[in-house]
Amino acid sequence: MAKQIFKSIGKAINFTSILSPKLAAHLSIKLFSTPQKGAIQNRDSKFLKNTIQEDAFYENIKIKTYRWPGNKDTVLLAHGWESNANRWKDLIEILKLQDYNIIALDAPAHGNSGNKTFNALIYSECIYTVVKKFNVSVIIGHSVGGMASVFGEFKHKPTSVKKLILLGAPADFDGVFTRYSQMMGYNQKVINAMNDYVLKHYNHLPEYYSAANFSKSIKAKGLIIHDKKDRIIPFSDGLNFKSNYSNSEFIATKGFGHGLKSEAIYNYILEFLEV
Repeated sequence: MAKQIFKSIGKAINFTSILSPKLAAHLSIKLFSTPQKGAIQNRDSKFLKNTIQEDAFYENIKIKTYRWPGNKDTVLLAHGWESNANRWKDLIEILKLQDYNIIALDAPAHGNSGNKTFNALIYSECIYTVVKKFNVSVIIGHSVGGMASVFGEFKHKPTSVKKLILLGAPADFDGVFTRYSQMMGYNQKVINAMNDYVLKHYNHLPEYYSAANFSKSIKAKGLIIHDKKDRIIPFSDGLNFKSNYSNSEFIATKGFGHGLKSEAIYNYILEFLEV
């Protein structure tokens, strides 16, 4: 049913592109940038409520952070699309036992953070606002949280970050755009208009924003974990990081999907943090 709805919306935007490519671009980008999920649910709020909450600000965007104090390295947890800080609950409990100083944030337009729209570039600035505020030494980013962390590390280097863990992260923005366009069934006019929109507002075409390519210059030691059965971000994206991020190790898993929530994954993370 969801696929049919997406295709119907895509057809409407395709028709709009005949009359106004700019309007079609505006509609398609707005849809792409507006999460439908990611709010804090009642079952989540208790876990996040019982911690230290602080607001940081990137320009006029409020960034909600949650902190579990510890004496070891400061670890920042950056969730993915249509999620929030509560997705890290199990890992946070493990890191607490190891006495890490833990920070989790809600992305813009997610959880208790501000803004109505989201993209990886804005998210990267929010992440690095928090990095500077708390002198973060380790980032663990899931999905687009990983991509945004790479974008931020590439732009703001040198930073305090010494280790970077990417879980099921997209390797490039162009691939994300392509999968979105295919899901919606956009015609070439809409795709061209979207590319023009990105160029106008962010000074580069989508293909420029390649996290895998950016990772070539990152000094922080990396751990890349990607599942062979990931249905959201192709396994080939993980291999792309492996080929480009020279100062990293790559772990291919099977059976954990895109979420990568399991004791085995958490053990990989702990081993990497302790080295």
